[in-house]
Amino acid sequence: MMNVEQIRDYCLSLGTDVEEKFPFTKFKSGENVLVFYVCGHMFCFFDLNDFQLITLKCQPDRIGELKARYDCVGKPYNESAKYWIGVDPYSAPEELLKELIGNSYMIVKAKYGN
Repeated sequence: MMNVEQIRDYCLSLGTDVEEKFPFTKFKSGENVLVFYVCGHMFCFFDLNDFQLITLKCQPDRIGELKARYDCVGKPYNESAKYWIGVDPYSAPEELLKELIGNSYMIVKAKYGN
């Protein structure tokens, strides 16, 4: 299990091009949502006050297999279930969580990077 600070540190360690922001402060339910970006696009986000779900990009053809194999993988928060997954940080094995965060970063960087 990884805590908020460990996940934050890991996201920031993925590259000097990673930015963290609180873009949803205008919305009461989103004011504590920390979002990580690469190339100006989100790849990871979670609510600091309700740390029950981390939302990550994922290849559509991997999502079904991940959900079937891991109880900690499910629906994303407020994003398309075709391209995003939700991961329970309390039950996800650390190595799986790191792999999925890194995968999400690479998906977005490959799509929007130079």
